[in-house]
Amino acid sequence: MRPPDQIKITTPHMGNLHLLLDDLFGRLGVEYIKPPKSSTKTLELGIKHGPEFACLPLKINLGNFIQALDKGANTIAMAGGHGPCRFGYYGIVEERILRDLGYEFDFMMLEPFSDGAWAFYRSFASLSAGLSIRRLWKILKVSFAKGRAFDQLRKRALMVRAYEANCGDTRRALKQAEKMLAAAVTAAEIEAAARESLGLIESVDQERERDVLKVGIVGEFYLLLEPFSNFDLEDILGNMGVYLERCVWVTDWIAPRRDNKIFGFPKRMIEEKAAPFLSHNVGGEGRETIGNTVLFAERGFDGVIQLLPFGCMPENIAASILPMLQQKHDIPVLTLTFDEQTGRAGMVTRLEAFVDLLWARRNGGAVSAIEGAKMQNREPETLCHECKAKAV
Repeated sequence: MRPPDQIKITTPHMGNLHLLLDDLFGRLGVEYIKPPKSSTKTLELGIKHGPEFACLPLKINLGNFIQALDKGANTIAMAGGHGPCRFGYYGIVEERILRDLGYEFDFMMLEPFSDGAWAFYRSFASLSAGLSIRRLWKILKVSFAKGRAFDQLRKRALMVRAYEANCGDTRRALKQAEKMLAAAVTAAEIEAAARESLGLIESVDQERERDVLKVGIVGEFYLLLEPFSNFDLEDILGNMGVYLERCVWVTDWIAPRRDNKIFGFPKRMIEEKAAPFLSHNVGGEGRETIGNTVLFAERGFDGVIQLLPFGCMPENIAASILPMLQQKHDIPVLTLTFDEQTGRAGMVTRLEAFVDLLWARRNGGAVSAIEGAKMQNREPETLCHECKAKAV
C-alpha cells in the first residue's frame, strides 16, 4: 500500500453512499476520487470488459472503476462478502479484469465487520498514518450519523412527494437539504443540520387529504440503492403520485448489527415474518425480500415491487415464493428484472399497468394512472413524460 498522503481512493457509485464516504475519507485525510455519475457510458465499459454472464451491478461497478482510474484514482476500495450470493467474488473478479487491462492500483477488500473487528480496523489503518482504533471509532461514529441523516432525508422525501402540491418542490427541497447537511462537520452541527434539513422537506406544500397509492419496494440491495440501475424508478412512481417506502437503505445495509433504523424494522423481525415461507438464509436479500413483503402487506400497502438483476439466485428464489405469499396476504407484487438489455420504455409501461391494477383494486373497477392522478387532483402534466404521452 502506498503512503497515505499519496492515496487517491475510489469506490463504486451506489445511491447516496458517496455522500457518506466523502465525509469519511475527508476526516481520514485521504483524497476521494468519485467516479463520474453512472451513465450509459459506464455500463458500456462494464459490458465491454466484464464477463457476459455477470449480473448488472458487477458491470456497472467495473465501469465506475475504469472511469475513476482514468480520473487519477490509484486505490480501489470494494466491499467483500461471503456466499451463497456471488457478491463476495465481485472485488476479486473486478481486480483481475482491471489489471489485465493494464491499470496499476492498490486494492482494498473491506470484509464485513462481523468477520472480525481487527481486520476491519487494519483496512482503514493503512489509509491514515498513526490512526488508532479509538480515533477510527470516533470518525466512523460521526460520519455514520451523517450518513443516516442523508438516508432519513431521502426516505422522507419519498413519502412527501406523493402529497406535494406543486410537482418538483420535494426534489428541490431535497437538493437544498442535502447541501445543508453536507456542510455540517462536528457531531453537534450534524445533529442540528439533520433537524433543519428535515424541516425543509416537511415544509413542502402538501395536500395531505389526497388519496394515494402506497407501494413498497423490495429486492436486491444494489438495484434498490442505485437509481441508474433501475432507470430512476422511484422518480417515475413518485411523479405518478405514488407513496413509496423502500426496505433497503445505505446505512442500514452497512450497519454491523443490521438494526435497520432507517427502514424501522430490525432484521430479526423481518426474518420472523419470512419464516413461514423461507426459514433460512439464501444469500443477498432473498429472505429479506419475503419478510419485507409480508410487512408491507400487514401494514396495508396497496402493492409491492421486487427489483432484481437478471440471474440473481437469492432474488429468483424469493420470486418463486412470492406467488404463494401474494395469495395468502392478498397483495399484488410486480417483479422487475434488469440487465443491459432492459429498456426504460418497457419498464415504464409495466409500472403504468401495475399502477392501473392497484387503482382498480382500490376502487373496484378499471382506473388508469391518468384517471388516478385526476382523483388526486393532480394535473396530468405532473406525471412523468411517458405518462403524459399516454394521456395524449
